[in-house]
Amino acid sequence: MEIILKSSSPRRKELLSKMGYDFTIKVFDVDETIDLNKTPYENVKLLGYKKASINMDLDYGKVLIGCDTIVVLGNKIYGKPKNEEEAFDMLKKLSGKKHQVMSGVCVIYKEKVYNDVEVSDVYFRDLTDEEIRNYIDTKEPFGKAGSYAIQGIGKSLVSHYEGSLNNIIGLPTEMLEKILGEINEMEN
Repeated sequence: MEIILKSSSPRRKELLSKMGYDFTIKVFDVDETIDLNKTPYENVKLLGYKKASINMDLDYGKVLIGCDTIVVLGNKIYGKPKNEEEAFDMLKKLSGKKHQVMSGVCVIYKEKVYNDVEVSDVYFRDLTDEEIRNYIDTKEPFGKAGSYAIQGIGKSLVSHYEGSLNNIIGLPTEMLEKILGEINEMEN
């Protein structure tokens, strides 16, 4: 089975490699505008679908994987910070609270479309302004939804989590393994 990962994320690439699959990466620009009339869950599910389905006719018969990960506190989506001030504000809001990490995953194989969302809960410690500034100084928050990376220095901000760690990192491998197993069975 030929797999195409439609993501430039080094974390997704690493996680899919660790699952033991060979794959090609193809990235297309997708409109990631959030629809305020939809819930965060509906938005991230749609983004996963958009990423998998863009130009899918070019690779018909291959397994196309799209994924998008967001951080949600209350009903507000926290994306990637644009600057240090935005990173500080996000981390300050997450401090001492539980938030969700949602990954919208879409796998398309021929006419079959698997589209679902994995949700994990992350609990932040109470953070001092100094701790937040020191973390921002590492530059790790940039390019990360919610301004942190649980697999890096950012794990020091987290008291604990519930659910899939790989989902929090950016690719719910457990969900993906089930889907790819189903596709493999269909073909054999």
